[in-house]
Amino acid sequence: MDTWEKLKQDCAGCMACSLGQTRRHLVFADGFEGAEVMLVGEGPGEQEDKQGLPFVGPAGKLLDQMLEMIDLDRSKVYIANTVKCRPPGNRDPLAVEQEACRGWLDRQIALVDPKIIVCLGRIAAMELIKEDFRITREHGQWFQVGGRRVIATYHPSALLRDPTKRPEAFMDLREIRKEIRAICAHTY
Repeated sequence: MDTWEKLKQDCAGCMACSLGQTRRHLVFADGFEGAEVMLVGEGPGEQEDKQGLPFVGPAGKLLDQMLEMIDLDRSKVYIANTVKCRPPGNRDPLAVEQEACRGWLDRQIALVDPKIIVCLGRIAAMELIKEDFRITREHGQWFQVGGRRVIATYHPSALLRDPTKRPEAFMDLREIRKEIRAICAHTY
């Protein structure tokens, strides 16, 4: 049986792809390991690589504000990425890198055992929902994946680059809050 300690230790030594050779810090996760809501982004950026935590740069500040809008914070959710090491220049993770990290994410999901997974952006949605996911068309829609409710919204970095998408993201957040209140046992 997997434990958090074993998973973190195994993941820390990972060199399954070239990202392990260029990272400063492994960016494993943040938040509550028993959360009913899990957020999954694409991969660490420069600030995350420096600090070893997901979503700590400008996109992280926006994510914190987004969570606050639906009565959540990092102590109530679990936050991870599809890849645990920063892709050079903050490029999108390559398929081979995502494949190398998929086992870590699957083990995190199994240990957290969330009722709801929120994919932050296209990359996470393509990894967890379906390969041909279209964020501009399918954000805010619920999917049933592995017995869990899964939804995608815009990545906070995308919202910083294109603020015109914020009203759509706000509607997604309202939908997420509604689902949390309907199916999660803990009061959020």
